[in-house]
Amino acid sequence: MFRASLAAALLLLPVAALAFEPVTDRDTFVGLVEGKSLTSLGVALRVTADGRIAGRAFGADVTGTWTWRDGLFCREMAAAARRFALNCQVVQIDDGVLRFIADEGKGSRADLRIR
Repeated sequence: MFRASLAAALLLLPVAALAFEPVTDRDTFVGLVEGKSLTSLGVALRVTADGRIAGRAFGADVTGTWTWRDGLFCREMAAAARRFALNCQVVQIDDGVLRFIADEGKGSRADLRIR
């Protein structure tokens, strides 16, 4: 009975709202990533101010290019034999984590820690 009551009480607790804030301009984005690595489990990338992407993901080299268009991060990449077509993404930041949301904010998302 105690466990059921505890579980019910925990379900009623407010969930902390995610505090991701939009990154809407190139200069802010570059200021966040310049000289840093973007990492996640099995992924370590560098995004440079001159429009290059380089690193490794799951044992494969990653290369690519990026531009900033209309408030979106637009990138093309290749990893191993796979090519990733141009995709413009919403970028958000929270507590040292950059969130990229594909397809102009309508697609899948990837969270990468800034290190």
